[in-house]
Amino acid sequence: MSTTTLPPDGFTPAPKLADVLPPRKERSKLGMFAYRHPTIAVGGFMVSLFVLMAIFAPLLWTVDPTALAPARRTRPPSELYWFGTDMLGRDVYSRVVYGARISLIVGFGVAICAASIGLFIGLISGFIRAVDAVVMRIMDGMMSIPSILLAIAMMALTRASVENVIIAITIADVPRVSRLVRGVVLTLREQPYVEAAIAAGTRTPMIIIKHILPNTLAPVIVQATFLCASAMIAEATLSFIGAGTPPIIPSWGNIMAEGRALWQVKPYIVFFPAVFLSITVLSVNLLGDGLRDALDPRMAKRI
Repeated sequence: MSTTTLPPDGFTPAPKLADVLPPRKERSKLGMFAYRHPTIAVGGFMVSLFVLMAIFAPLLWTVDPTALAPARRTRPPSELYWFGTDMLGRDVYSRVVYGARISLIVGFGVAICAASIGLFIGLISGFIRAVDAVVMRIMDGMMSIPSILLAIAMMALTRASVENVIIAITIADVPRVSRLVRGVVLTLREQPYVEAAIAAGTRTPMIIIKHILPNTLAPVIVQATFLCASAMIAEATLSFIGAGTPPIIPSWGNIMAEGRALWQVKPYIVFFPAVFLSITVLSVNLLGDGLRDALDPRMAKRI
């Protein structure tokens, strides 16, 4: 006859191994999203790296990007000067790292401003027929002029500054967003739920805000990423031809413009800022492509 030994008072029996081990963890929503949309993950990661580089530029072994040192001009890349020096003795590496600030500020600034203004114009023009005929003719006239030429013309009327560059590129990009939003609104305006809201006597501003606006945000967000990339190229182009940011402010366009005279003998002055600009634009475009696939209901995959 077996006896059962009871544990002493106050003693808690050891839990079973199955109770101690945590249940099998499922992938987080963020990890699953990155797995389903690798383009967004790669593009977002690369853009984040450039943003961090721009924010923490003083901590990335840089020196004053505007410091002149004629005694060390046009030195090739070395352990001391990673990207070499330009014709005024300035450290090209430091100028390239600090130049990321201008490109990102212009890119994000133009994307936010152009998307906001174009969204407002597109909503009003697409839903109110009386306004559409006038506003869209103005947008068509602006789109008939190449955006870079329009930006150059705007900069010719103002002084060189980062703010004026953002304004000039924004004016040139607003028609793209407004035309896109207008096309989406024209489709949504014929939907049954919008017609029901109109029949119920809902005020026009409430219909636009409640029923139209939420359905236009996805394409506008995607378009904003492409505007950001194109704005970076436009800023570099304007700075390259001397119509952009002031020469005293380091930007990738300015660096390439200053090094073009020595391109055949000192190609590194142009090469490094061009590479950084290309990779940044590629990263933003990858992010935009991924967002387009994720936000488009016809292309999105169920997570």
